[in-house]
Amino acid sequence: MRTAKPLSALILAAGQSRRFGGGKLRALWNARPLILWALEAALAAPVSEVILVWGGDPLILPLLPPDPRMKTVHCQDHLQGMGASLAAGLKAIDPTSAGTYVFLGDMPRAPAELTANMAKALGGEVRAVAPQFDSQRGHPVLLSAALFPKLMTLKGDQGAGTVLKDLGEGLILVSAPDDGCLFDIDRPDDLDAPMLRP
Repeated sequence: MRTAKPLSALILAAGQSRRFGGGKLRALWNARPLILWALEAALAAPVSEVILVWGGDPLILPLLPPDPRMKTVHCQDHLQGMGASLAAGLKAIDPTSAGTYVFLGDMPRAPAELTANMAKALGGEVRAVAPQFDSQRGHPVLLSAALFPKLMTLKGDQGAGTVLKDLGEGLILVSAPDDGCLFDIDRPDDLDAPMLRP
């Protein structure tokens, strides 16, 4: 059981959307801007703050609903890739935080219902917790604050997976109820995907 220290959530939303053609997080998926689905999932997690890291598309900012737990951080180096976005978000986290969930802005079906159980599993030798479906690790990932220094050294498109692969028993995988932990929007055609897949 983890300590009573607060948890944070990061939403990485600074990608260039090259395969999509730009403006992806403002596109409508099931009648709502894509970014709002990830934000809703992050706000539903047991966190004291939600930090959205944005890059080259300031037009997503007016779409965000007001919430006292939320703040936005501009990643000046967003063109360098996910590693830069993750570092920018980690720098903004409350220094008392025990860890952070990492949500991706283009994953509208991230399983928020798993986040409470993920929090209970973090602590001691467990440095990270992630959902798994069909033998594949997905998002959101919950990362212990003990990993932050190493995560902030990532370069280019390196994500947290680079660090997770070396954790061994320090990483716990939680079974997800469906493929929502894997489902993302890459191209405009993906916007036609239903809320749930069979």
